[in-house]
Amino acid sequence: MVPTNPESRTLTASGTPGRSTSRVLDLLRSTAGIAIAMAATNVGTYAFQMVAARLLGPSQYGEVASLMALLMVLTVVQLGLQATAARRISAEPDDVAAIEETVLRTTWGSALILGAITLAATPAVWHLLRLDGPLPAILLALCVVPTTIMGGQAGVLQGERRWLQLSLVYLAVGVPRVVLGGAFLLVWDTETSAMLGVLIASCLPVAIGHWALRQRASGPDQSHDHHVRRDVIRETAGSSVALLAFLALSNLDVVVARSVLDEHDAGLYAGGLIVTKAVLFLPQFAVVILFPSMSTAGESRAAVLKGLGFLAGLGAACAAATYVLSGLALVFIGGQDYAAVQDQLWLFAVLGGLLSVLQLLVYAGLAKRGRATKYLIATGVVVLVVAGAQAESVRGLAVTVAAVDAFVVALLIALQMFRHKREAVPQPAA
Repeated sequence: MVPTNPESRTLTASGTPGRSTSRVLDLLRSTAGIAIAMAATNVGTYAFQMVAARLLGPSQYGEVASLMALLMVLTVVQLGLQATAARRISAEPDDVAAIEETVLRTTWGSALILGAITLAATPAVWHLLRLDGPLPAILLALCVVPTTIMGGQAGVLQGERRWLQLSLVYLAVGVPRVVLGGAFLLVWDTETSAMLGVLIASCLPVAIGHWALRQRASGPDQSHDHHVRRDVIRETAGSSVALLAFLALSNLDVVVARSVLDEHDAGLYAGGLIVTKAVLFLPQFAVVILFPSMSTAGESRAAVLKGLGFLAGLGAACAAATYVLSGLALVFIGGQDYAAVQDQLWLFAVLGGLLSVLQLLVYAGLAKRGRATKYLIATGVVVLVVAGAQAESVRGLAVTVAAVDAFVVALLIALQMFRHKREAVPQPAA
């Protein structure tokens, strides 16, 4: 963390604006700052969707929503890079400079390659999403580059537990998106304008990340050999696959709903999932804060137990609050048009709580480079699709999805217990 200058405290002790700024920075330097920054990011992202929906109308907003959904899928590489960087730095604190150099080189290469592939796929995206022209798809490909770069930068800051700089990066993700995206839409209300605003906003976190990492350690030992770089690429690929499987498990139920329920019930299910996503995204800061500890020998078991206790308690509280305040939750998801699902909203809150625990366990597996995690998640995806296809009602599908999620959570907890038990066994001396 950045040390506090004693002189600045003296100068600002009289309640000047400088003292207020110092208090804000002190807050952002703490783990609470990460919670605030990530909450602001989620609110900004959600607000951009609301502004775009209102200014564009259903037809054009459908194009923007599909482009943003595709961008979210492509961010699995960003998340994989972030997890790899944070894990390696936490596990090998004596080799930070070399790891940082290797991760950032890999990040830039991955970003440019993924951007080029997405750009080459522009005609396919244009026709698949039925866009009015190719320009929005081109802007999507350009967005992929800074979004991926931000993942590597955030991973380095997360691994070094530099919460102030990481908080600033997260704040630059959500707030500029709604400000710039909304401003562009006010001037020119098209999907192209919306994506242009998203592109420019995506460059701001990269600029802040570059500023935060500008004073990197230098020296002859900073470069890793090709073997280590290949290992970083392999770990990033494995992490990305695991996170893609989690993304599928947490999002495919709405696709299943569209295929097995009538249009009205499928819409009700989609409305209920707004509560699910809110409960899932609410405690994401806990995963960011605990992941370095989960990657560190001697801290992993305590960090996982602390995370499980916190997320399980928060999920139960959210489910109880949704049950008691179902009328307020109904307003949040869209009002009386979704009244038929009001009595079941607590069940969707349970789904969100299960997914938040599941997300923590996925990252706990990534922290130990566990290969079994992604296979268990992928198995859960298959079971969800097969079992969900038998559902005949909104409640039936929600209960089925909850059962599948709970089953996968139980398997991952058992796997984590096995890992910790194996780590506790003393290794024979050489």
